[in-house]
Amino acid sequence: MVNTAARLLARGMAGDPGTEWVHSERRRRTVVVTIDHPPVNVLSRPVLDQLVTHLEATVADPEVRAVVLVSASENAFAAGADIREMEPMGPSEAREHGARGQRVTRTIERLPLPVIAGVHGACFGGGLEIALACDFVIASDDARFGQPEVNLGVMPGWGGTRRLPRRIGAPRARRWIFTGEPVAAREAYSDGLVDRVVPRYELVPACLTLAEELSAKPPLALAAAKYAINRAIDPAIDEGLAYELDLWARLFGTDGQKAGMKSFLAKTPLAPTGRPDWERASAGFPWAAPPERPPEGKRDKRTRTKSP
Repeated sequence: MVNTAARLLARGMAGDPGTEWVHSERRRRTVVVTIDHPPVNVLSRPVLDQLVTHLEATVADPEVRAVVLVSASENAFAAGADIREMEPMGPSEAREHGARGQRVTRTIERLPLPVIAGVHGACFGGGLEIALACDFVIASDDARFGQPEVNLGVMPGWGGTRRLPRRIGAPRARRWIFTGEPVAAREAYSDGLVDRVVPRYELVPACLTLAEELSAKPPLALAAAKYAINRAIDPAIDEGLAYELDLWARLFGTDGQKAGMKSFLAKTPLAPTGRPDWERASAGFPWAAPPERPPEGKRDKRTRTKSP
């Protein structure tokens, strides 16, 4: 059976790149950025590029103090990346595409404004990675979260392996990423991903209320606090994202990626396989490299014991 995330993603199409899939609206001191790519906000190239444009534009108005990121879709915050775009990609194309997704998440983290994600419905794959980059996540009680990429023969590539463990801890992040199973809003709250769960009709008002509360704070102090906290919890974020992107891109063109995405698009079960030609397929991945050994002198210094 094709899982829930796959069914939702399969309904999305890349769409006309000239169409406006992202909209912004000023509400007092808050800018509401809305993803509007029917039916489930699949994150195609045009959507990603427009998101960056709208997010970067929020800092141009000195009166703006906060950003709320929401969805116009009835069923999803964002159902994930566009699999039709990605299925034929090789490693070099995947690297470029992954960098595009990472640009969105790093833009959110680098904004000198608090960013609040208002999540309802499906929030899968790249959609979850975008929410993870936000400072706060408020979810409706019908929201579902997940990182289903492993079921497509790849892994999170827009920051999920970096930000999900720091948000909910490594043991829970392993379960989310290794299984790819969707997680309900209340469980996501218990795990620490979501800051608050509200009824669907209260979602946008709750986000705007928090945004207005934050807007009353001194803006320079708030921006400095955001940067300091992000640096404290992940000072090597750029190095980690580069490592993730390298592994993600290398998976494209592998048998697992091709079979996983073809199965997804055809809405057929992915047949379990063994590890055929494992040594060849593993070339270039970290587990295939010999373990690093410290220089001779340093190794001797660590292992040498003092005479009694």
